[in-house]
Amino acid sequence: MKVIDHLNAAKDTLFSFEILPPLKGANIQSIYDGIDPLMEFKPKYINVTYHREEFIYKEREKGLLEKIAIRKRPGTVGICAAIMNKYYVDAVPHLICGGFSREETENALIDLQFLGIDNVLALRGDSIKTESTFKPDPEGHKYAVELIEQIAEMNKGNYLVDDIQLAPTDFCIGAAGYPEKHFEAMNLSTDLLYLKAKVDAGAEYIVTQMFFNNQKYFDFVDACRAIGITVPIIPGIKPITTLNHISFLPKVFHIDFPEELSKDLIKCKSNKEVFEVGVAWGIHQSQELKKANVPGIHYYTMSTSESVKTIAEQIF
Repeated sequence: MKVIDHLNAAKDTLFSFEILPPLKGANIQSIYDGIDPLMEFKPKYINVTYHREEFIYKEREKGLLEKIAIRKRPGTVGICAAIMNKYYVDAVPHLICGGFSREETENALIDLQFLGIDNVLALRGDSIKTESTFKPDPEGHKYAVELIEQIAEMNKGNYLVDDIQLAPTDFCIGAAGYPEKHFEAMNLSTDLLYLKAKVDAGAEYIVTQMFFNNQKYFDFVDACRAIGITVPIIPGIKPITTLNHISFLPKVFHIDFPEELSKDLIKCKSNKEVFEVGVAWGIHQSQELKKANVPGIHYYTMSTSESVKTIAEQIF
């Protein structure tokens, strides 16, 4: 079932969450261990992220360096199929621009359709760690809107090779939104125009990047509606659980902590104390969002379920 159909049929705020593929060498049980504690809250779908290949350099003869691609985490297609087979819940694979040609994107979508996976979250993706800026595949997409356009064309039966008659796909396409704007955007207004372009291209719902100030989400939704974005906008929540998160999350995701939250975090001396503050804040955020009748709350678990389970017990 498509995400948009779940949202349209819902009588209350939906619960969903996102997991990371396991590290290379880990087995599928590591995925199940993160999902099992959250199934009591009846998620309608589970997102599975995709991480780009990273590269190492090996020295060869005469001092030459060879660039070798390594894949630290398994891809999402097999994981999504495993989740759907075990839990009978819809899986939403992330599809990114980086590292994929248009042909490779098409092949991935054909595989997903074959497996009965009819949801995708279309993202540009991040730059790889060894590069300061995002560099697309020479034969790939530079922006998420281009990726969405390719998926939408396949939904119409238009493939890259137009002399072969193939059945149309039927993907529900999600897109990402940034209540505090994408860090590369000139300002929030231009970022919203890019978001509207993704919706106009075929995105049927939006899921936001994490935020810790609900007012920024509410203002973001109002701004979206003001420029004609009418699709559901699902808030994304990430519980703070470690001391490292205090500096890591603002630095990497370019987001702010509310003053009230930051005052409590500054007092924390251990991961346990941060966990307690983070969960309490996550409960506060979720209660306020649910009271506002948001279509769903999407939790970023990082494949560890304890904090999200503690929050969900109070909300769902």
